Amino acid sequence: MKLLTLALAALTLTSAQAQQSLKPTGRWEHQPVGTSPTPPMGWSSWNAFRVDITEQKVLDSAGVIVSSGLAQAGYRSINIDDGWWLKRRTDDGRLQVRTGLFPSAATGRNSSLRPFTDRIHAMGLKAGLYTDIGRNACSQAYDADSPNLPEGTHAEREVGLMGFVEQDIALFFGEWNFDYLKVDGCGLSSYGRDRPHVASGQYREYKPTILEGNINQSDVEGTKKLYAGLKQALHKVRPANDYVLSVCLWGTVNVRAWGQDYGTMWRTSRDIAKGFSQMVHNFDTVATREFYAGPGRWNDPDMLEIGNGDFDGNHLTEARTHMGLWAIVAAPLMIGTDLSKVSPAIIDILKAPEVVAINQDPAGHQGVLAYADSDRQILVKTLADGRKAVLLFNRTGAPARFTLTAEHLKMDATVPIVLRDAWARADAGRFTGSREFELQPREALLFTASGKHMLPRGYFVSERPGSVYVARDGIRALEQDPVVYRALASWSTTDNGGTRPAYAGWGGPRADSTPYDQALSVKGQSFRHGIGSLADSRLQVQVPAGSQRFTARVGVDDSTRGKSAEVSFEVWGDGRRLAATGPIRFDEPVRELVADLRGVALVELVARQHGADAAGPIVVTWGEARIE
Repeated sequence: MKLLTLALAALTLTSAQAQQSLKPTGRWEHQPVGTSPTPPMGWSSWNAFRVDITEQKVLDSAGVIVSSGLAQAGYRSINIDDGWWLKRRTDDGRLQVRTGLFPSAATGRNSSLRPFTDRIHAMGLKAGLYTDIGRNACSQAYDADSPNLPEGTHAEREVGLMGFVEQDIALFFGEWNFDYLKVDGCGLSSYGRDRPHVASGQYREYKPTILEGNINQSDVEGTKKLYAGLKQALHKVRPANDYVLSVCLWGTVNVRAWGQDYGTMWRTSRDIAKGFSQMVHNFDTVATREFYAGPGRWNDPDMLEIGNGDFDGNHLTEARTHMGLWAIVAAPLMIGTDLSKVSPAIIDILKAPEVVAINQDPAGHQGVLAYADSDRQILVKTLADGRKAVLLFNRTGAPARFTLTAEHLKMDATVPIVLRDAWARADAGRFTGSREFELQPREALLFTASGKHMLPRGYFVSERPGSVYVARDGIRALEQDPVVYRALASWSTTDNGGTRPAYAGWGGPRADSTPYDQALSVKGQSFRHGIGSLADSRLQVQVPAGSQRFTARVGVDDSTRGKSAEVSFEVWGDGRRLAATGPIRFDEPVRELVADLRGVALVELVARQHGADAAGPIVVTWGEARIE
């Protein structure tokens, strides 16, 4: 009886918490961490040099960034990754720089990277640095043979932020004047007692709180708490928010959902590598997360590998594909190659003006999947001036045919649509209704499209995902996302059971799709355009001045798992309820939902579940949700 009472109390508490988080606030809840209204751009040392890094290599790379025109194209952040530190001084906790690699840091007892940042800033660039949220860094776990690892006692080699957050942040952003910080998570994942570098006594044990691919054994809330402390320390040193914070947790601990509240950008996947299949894997971790990014908050599928391996000067098709994919999904553009060795053709790809412009479009919308199968994808991104950017991607090693339609672009099928090739910077013809393309293996075509919108007045909410904030996603049990391409990592072998789905967040709201990657459909009525989410979700939507009306056709989706509980749909504006349905069950017809938006700046869409459903989560559809 006591156990039953406790269980009922827990259910009541969970229900109360859900209702509280469903309560509209009337204010845009996303608070930017740092300042980056468009995706950050720059160069990072890691993929080029790993820990074999020197001050001169970094300065030489910065020089190429300037002389090649890459800085003018927008690549302005020069980021030192792992390998810069010597040790942490035990008498006062101050970090010491490896001055043999960074000679300008030899400024006396207190070595300093300030001369380095001053030099970078004098070049008109920004300076970035690397650390770890735990006690130790990634290189200490995975680059054991490097001579450039921290030295000394256990305590001296614990160079991560844990226990020193405020001191280190004051050093990095105050005294040393950095602009960008990448904060890794190996200190929370890679120092268990079973690891050779711990078992040998080289490093102290830290029981892992992040287990890659195992969300239920990972400490999500504990990890968020550590990054919350980091965010507070940054605000104390840089109250004007003049920095970029890169959260590097490789898609673990559900960071794909909460990263937007703790960083400027957050890694959605494991490390990228220079093979085409691994690039596709990383891209897939972003491609369905369009509602989690927007101005000041960016999904990060990792650095560019352009210039390396399958994307070098002998593979220009793949290099353009890689660049086009990162452009269409508004990913940060961080160059990760040795710029002293790349061909002029690679530089031209990296600074292609119309491709970079698509990535840096000020509206900040991520491209949305308009078509997808295992071999082909079409993504469409709404630009600030009303045009669309559209990318056709052949994921295979054989030629593939595509049909691009006006409906993919949400344009009128009776009016000509004009295409412009973003790579050739030239007009690419026009079509009415549809057009056929044949793509070569691994090729992606990237266009901008101009035409008449299919709605006479207004737009679909799903085509402007950067204006949406997921205040509550409705997910009750975290599941790994099964639609990410399961490429073998370059550092792995086939001596185990295989590459499994690894990234939590399956079930988050989607544009023009259900949360589980099905077509939107209510009692047999299909919707090509709309929002799919789970019940007990709340989405905030910023609407432009002059908006008159919100309309949607709502109901429980045909693909739902739960079929017994009822759901009501509510539209709120600036904290006031504007419209609502009564309770709706599975297999009931759609209901029309209309709200007057005159004078409203913020709309909140609430799908409220009534009662439990033992069969599973309830999938709901906001069919043809639009702002007029």
